[in-house]
Amino acid sequence: MAGTGFYESILDNDVFKYYADGEWKVSSSGKSVGITNPSTLKVQYKVQACTQDEVNKAVESAQAAQKIWAKTPLWKRAEALHRFAAILKDNKNEIAEALVKEIAKPHKDALTEVVRSGDLISYSAEEGIRILAEGKFLVSDSFPGNGRNKYCLASKIPLGVVLAIPPFNYPVNLAVSKIAPALIAGNAVVLKPPTQGAVSALHMVHCLHMAGFPKGLVSAITGKGSEIGDLMTMHPGINCISFTGGDTGIAISRKAGMVPLQMELGGKDCCLVLEDADLELAANNVIKGGYSYSGQRCTAVKVICVMESVAEELVSKIVQKMTKLTVGMPEDNCDITPVVSQSSANFIQGLVEDAQAKGAKFHQEWKREGNLIWPLLIDNVTPDMRIAWEEPFGPVIPVIRIKTVEEGIHHCNANNFALQGCVFTKDINKAILVSDAMESGTIQINAAPARGPDHFPFQGLRDSGIGSQGITNSIQMMTKTKSTVINLPTESYTMG
Repeated sequence: MAGTGFYESILDNDVFKYYADGEWKVSSSGKSVGITNPSTLKVQYKVQACTQDEVNKAVESAQAAQKIWAKTPLWKRAEALHRFAAILKDNKNEIAEALVKEIAKPHKDALTEVVRSGDLISYSAEEGIRILAEGKFLVSDSFPGNGRNKYCLASKIPLGVVLAIPPFNYPVNLAVSKIAPALIAGNAVVLKPPTQGAVSALHMVHCLHMAGFPKGLVSAITGKGSEIGDLMTMHPGINCISFTGGDTGIAISRKAGMVPLQMELGGKDCCLVLEDADLELAANNVIKGGYSYSGQRCTAVKVICVMESVAEELVSKIVQKMTKLTVGMPEDNCDITPVVSQSSANFIQGLVEDAQAKGAKFHQEWKREGNLIWPLLIDNVTPDMRIAWEEPFGPVIPVIRIKTVEEGIHHCNANNFALQGCVFTKDINKAILVSDAMESGTIQINAAPARGPDHFPFQGLRDSGIGSQGITNSIQMMTKTKSTVINLPTESYTMG
């Protein structure tokens, strides 16, 4: 049970504490923020409503701890991360339970998220050793007009304090995807968990605490974004922001100033199905890529553009496979579980009603109970319908029938979102040409969009983000280059 046993120190009566200075604390505000269970629509958990003063103190502690951590040998940093990963995996059940209760993630998927997070932490430790052990040695006479009297030693150094802001749908995995690269690179971290998902993230942070990192190096500040959000993102003590979420990221980027940004802000991932595609493969991937976790994934299939000549057969296969999807509660490991909030469910319903009013064909009856929305395939979608362009973040997929491949490519490229996409075809030459023409951060060939494996580059174009994620890219992004130049009194040539 969340907040008990190994985790009992993180709970104060019925309110979960925040983490700072190596301790679990109760906020001086005396206030809490409720977290509603998407399945029951009742308050499941409460977390501290931290104050601005507590934010300031956390950043100050992070700055001091980072100076010590940066002087810690790289292998010792890696050892600490390996301990963190092991503790996290050993105590996965309580975290999985919290994921089920606060974001309605199916239990089996919740366990997978925690184990995957442990693997990500360990990989980050090993990758950091490989990347950060290397530097560059440059000599001056490679540039015209110079003799060999200058040696440049270039190495990677930490940025300082990283502000990590993960989203509700992967509050553990997308937290550690920011924390682990930051720590191995010698940075400190201030974590602002999403409200929905905060308790899962706090449990993860307790595993980090038990791994023995220096006090103040990592903090977890909970509370209302309206009260502490701007202070955190504009704080002069923050040296880097890694954010995963929605439109809020655009506002952050405008306020952050001269701070390196790593942002993933959603997608409208297009699935392009050509005439020669393996339609059984395409249909299976639509089911897996579009409806898993009720479509609440940035890399979910968000729109299908299929050639008219094969559209009927593809749609028929998808509709048949949809009948096997189970709908219900996350405790029962159902495929389709309640979406995260009533506002999300209302937004999805608005997109559906707009499409219905404009003549779209529904292959299933619209059905909603509370936050639970039954899976829906909406056919004959036209460009004037909102769902052709907007991200539903729910178990609803639109189908656009196209006459030419170019029409599908155009639809993909005309959207403000450009995170991922996919193309299904048996012709590798077509696959390469089409994937090159699709302007998105990643194009999958004959598979649904996906984030991972976690060491693969992960990035979006246009409004889908700034910078690139993935373990290697995150480590590199959370460091900067420092050069030391040795000036010799005379030119010197090896063996000269």
